[in-house]
Amino acid sequence: MSLPKHVSIIMDGNGRWAKARGKERLFGHQAGTESVRQAVETAAELGIAYLSLFAFSSENWGRPKVEVDGLMELLVRAVHAETPSLIENNVKLLAIGEISHLPVQVRECFGQSVRDTACCTGLQLILALSYSGTWDILQAANRYAADLRSGKVEANGLDAALFESYLSTSGIPHPDLLIRTSGEQRISNFMLWQLAYTEFYFSQKLWPDFRREDFLEALEEYAGRERRFGKTENKQ
Repeated sequence: MSLPKHVSIIMDGNGRWAKARGKERLFGHQAGTESVRQAVETAAELGIAYLSLFAFSSENWGRPKVEVDGLMELLVRAVHAETPSLIENNVKLLAIGEISHLPVQVRECFGQSVRDTACCTGLQLILALSYSGTWDILQAANRYAADLRSGKVEANGLDAALFESYLSTSGIPHPDLLIRTSGEQRISNFMLWQLAYTEFYFSQKLWPDFRREDFLEALEEYAGRERRFGKTENKQ
């Protein structure tokens, strides 16, 4: 099976999963941690190089404070609990987004895990936190403009490769496959630049129900697609 080098997942449906069970939304987020664990373990086992997870968007700050606070506490507990497993499985943790907007405890926890896993050489696990695609493009443009004013780059020298070096995903290949759960068919402001030629796979499963077999099913469908990047297929 032809595997993607980089898989991205929009983990959607935690709130609906909880509501269907008469629970608060945070209950669904807690249940979704097992789906994260299975996705990471499966990707690492298969030899996928990059797995990026849309964990918390810039827009999510607009949710009720009790939910946001609960999510931040859950992130700290999950990262603290899973870091030993990441090291054992040779998984390197990275974080992208407006990290400075996160609570101090969350920043410190993630920072420690990033340092602890820095020596790992297997799967690179990228968590998008306080992230949006528009933010990423704008911050890249602002950084380029600052370098232009300071003379670090030349006017009229901007091309796609240079611009990408200013994105938060600099050095990380574009996703080959994007998986979104819960049946929704949109990208919700995630990696707007990077998803230009990504294959999309939409699952009806709510994220807490998404398991290893569902991940494998998405990979199998991806393997059957022909990626032409705007070109025609090669014919003799």
